[in-house]
Amino acid sequence: MTYRPIADYLLHRPPMLLLDRVLEARQTHIVCETTLKTDSPFCDGATVPGWVGIEYMAQSIGVLSGWRALQKQLPLRVGFLASVRHYRSHVPQFRVGDVLRITADEEVSTSSGLIAMNCTVRSASGALLAEASLLVFQPDDLDAYLQQTPPAHENGCK
Repeated sequence: MTYRPIADYLLHRPPMLLLDRVLEARQTHIVCETTLKTDSPFCDGATVPGWVGIEYMAQSIGVLSGWRALQKQLPLRVGFLASVRHYRSHVPQFRVGDVLRITADEEVSTSSGLIAMNCTVRSASGALLAEASLLVFQPDDLDAYLQQTPPAHENGCK
């Protein structure tokens, strides 16, 4: 299958567009790829810290959301990274020249917009480099969500 350019699926723009291409997309599964270059965001000229894998995972989830929206001819929607659980980087950093394959698989989705995803970052040869469970929130109506009055706190803070 042929996929659109990655920017068609995400609201991110350079320099924070960290992924290069979609390799595979299904309703609850996405595989994206990026090749690290000296000018890649977060790169010190030779390496990218292992913790950046979280952002690769989050953007892959965003790509899946965008792919789903475009399949239904709907506009792209904003999503929020709500939590990261059990992030484990098996390498301290990724290196310039590395081809990273990022996979995100939906585990649970609720009608309130919460989605639990299991994610991995692998090398082109398939070696597991990082893994985590991410919880994302995608409101149906962003403007209405942002207009909500937060609940009053018992200590009087608002």
